[in-house]
Amino acid sequence: MQIDRLAPRRWWYIMPIVFITYSLAYLDRANYGFAAASGMADDLKITPALSSLLGALFFLGYFFFQVPGALYAQKRSVKKLIFASLILWGGLATLTGIVHDVYWLIAIRFLLGVVEAAVMPAMLIYLCHWFTRAERSRANTFLILGNPVTILWMSVVSGYLVQQFDWRWMFIIEGAPAILWAFIWWRLVDDRPEQAKWLDAREKAALRQALDAEQQGIKPVKNYAEAFRSPTVIILSLQYFCWSIGVYGFVLWLPSILKQAAALDIVTAGWLSAVPYLGAVLAMLGVSWASDRLQKRKRFVWPPLLIAALAFYGSYALGTEHFWWSYALLVIAGACMYAPYGPFFAIVPELLPANVAGGAMALINSMGALGSFSGSYLVGYLNGVTGGPGASYLFMCGALLLAVALTAVLNPLQQARRQSLAPSR
Repeated sequence: MQIDRLAPRRWWYIMPIVFITYSLAYLDRANYGFAAASGMADDLKITPALSSLLGALFFLGYFFFQVPGALYAQKRSVKKLIFASLILWGGLATLTGIVHDVYWLIAIRFLLGVVEAAVMPAMLIYLCHWFTRAERSRANTFLILGNPVTILWMSVVSGYLVQQFDWRWMFIIEGAPAILWAFIWWRLVDDRPEQAKWLDAREKAALRQALDAEQQGIKPVKNYAEAFRSPTVIILSLQYFCWSIGVYGFVLWLPSILKQAAALDIVTAGWLSAVPYLGAVLAMLGVSWASDRLQKRKRFVWPPLLIAALAFYGSYALGTEHFWWSYALLVIAGACMYAPYGPFFAIVPELLPANVAGGAMALINSMGALGSFSGSYLVGYLNGVTGGPGASYLFMCGALLLAVALTAVLNPLQQARRQSLAPSR
């Protein structure tokens, strides 16, 4: 609380920057679903199975380069890494709009994942440099809000761009802002509080003292190999894999599911696709605030995921003949899948020291990328094979139930006690 009084400007200065940056990253990975539902498959002769693979390829590239990106961010500079990533992913996203060959599209989707792989772990590391334990769930949430908020407006804007122009111009128009933002990022961002000219010396000293004091209560871990063997890190990695199956299957294929289920035009599907993300924004803010206030993480992760799983099953049971009731349950599922992100990513920095926490978060996020690859591919495949969304709903429901079960066996407090009692090596 003392830090909030001494340096409240951190929230007003840093949060808009990280929010916009992650929003632009998320824009260029999620708009593929609109192109897939709007003629891209016909123009490039893409089969349903290949369309599913293309939607998923991003996450394969994302998977392989998470940990290397985190290592660079931790040891070198978040500022330099994100600057280069912004220019590269903006360029690749724009190129997506001018390809005329599916093989070039395959390469671009994979490379887009490679370039964006570093963004999430680097930004989480960046927030650990600036915010204390008592603030971290809220800080993480403001970062990750870039995800649902982006899809909220993108779902509407992309629908209109496709209708007024075509899917190619949608990619070109939505890819350019990342390149422009790169230079604004470079101008505004400092890697650590000590480098910030907009904080006075007293605020810098107080913030550094608070962050250093938090590290004193955590047992040292000498390297990444030791951190990656932690039972907590292993369980969180498996949990995030299952959770991401549901999230990204939902994100990429919701426009197609709605368009197919109710024979909607793409603009109407865009408006309906936006509503779950409005619910997600409200749920994320409420859950992160409660998690920081009570300093409890696990109890704010598994209940929303359980509700999401049950909502998916309910939507499946109602079917397309009860479209609006089924859609209402999809709104609940979408909101609840996003709600726990803030407390979830606050767990690792509270258990592992700063020298390895970034790499551990990258490993967990890379497993989420692998789950995203599985979810986006299999949901698209099931939609194409079965001719409807029912099997997809069951698949996402099952994955979320596994995530709930893994969260239930997690005991971060016990892990922290074992670490504090274990002799140093």
